[in-house]
Amino acid sequence: MSKEVTLHKVPRHVAIIMDGNNRWAKKRFLPGVAGHKAGVKSVRKVVDTCARQGVEVLTLFAFSSENWRRPLDEVNALMSLFVYVLEREVKRLNDNNVRLKIIGERSRLGDKLNQLIDQAEALTADNTGLVLAVAANYGGQWDIAQAMRSIAAQVAAGDLSVDDISEDLIESHISLGHLPAPDLCIRTGGEKRISNFLLWQMAYTEFVFSDELWPDFQDASMMAAIEEFSRRKRRFGHTNEQVEAMKGA
Repeated sequence: MSKEVTLHKVPRHVAIIMDGNNRWAKKRFLPGVAGHKAGVKSVRKVVDTCARQGVEVLTLFAFSSENWRRPLDEVNALMSLFVYVLEREVKRLNDNNVRLKIIGERSRLGDKLNQLIDQAEALTADNTGLVLAVAANYGGQWDIAQAMRSIAAQVAAGDLSVDDISEDLIESHISLGHLPAPDLCIRTGGEKRISNFLLWQMAYTEFVFSDELWPDFQDASMMAAIEEFSRRKRRFGHTNEQVEAMKGA
């Protein structure tokens, strides 16, 4: 396998559903949080690979709005791990010119975590390299609903009319709407669903499903997914003939 991918075929925005941490831990007779801790190493590897390959945005699904249904001790361990990562990884991200963005409904995350998020985003705000978006307490349905509430409030205040509502307006209120839409979504762990992740944003996203559990998904796995994407023909509603004609124009 080649170590580099032709730059014009590299996805601008990669989204990843990091699945399989618990199963990785269970296979080793370890508590679930051990799998999540091991998964942090995969995050480092994937961030480095995407930055090196010229990916502009990497969005990681860290904690869904449905994950609160998990056992309390696991939820608490995940929140503690999130604090741990923010306290120890942000300097490394900043030193590597990575800009951190947290998306999701943050009010439930607690004061300490929100303070760390604010500090991390402020520290990296002026960085010009890879944008690392982390979805925490995030759900695609929540995202669309919060955009609709914001637009409805503007209509109620008389700042917008119903006729002003368009796809572009909705997009401007959706999380990451100011960034390129995901070109590639990877899900690890063998499952083949998107689990309420970036529902609006992934209208034309290419999908790669990997049987590897997330802690096992590192540099070579990321490169394989990017190479798979590079072989895809993206038509966006056009025919193959139209796509070829546009390439030659």
